[in-house]
Amino acid sequence: MTYREGAYVVDTRSAKLAQVMARMGPRVYVRPPGGGREWDAPPEALRPATREELAAATRRGRP
Repeated sequence: MTYREGAYVVDTRSAKLAQVMARMGPRVYVRPPGGGREWDAPPEALRPATREELAAATRRGRP
């Protein structure tokens, strides 16, 4: 699956919510919502974030 920049995803390897920043070659670069250290992930390790996950992050003061 291809994710557009700005999309919210979950890295299934760590269960972390992230925002897509860029795609370079076979890797997708993501970072925590609201900022923080960026990391790269293979696209197959990402899935779209659910509304519930985004709402929970908002309650915690993110996105």
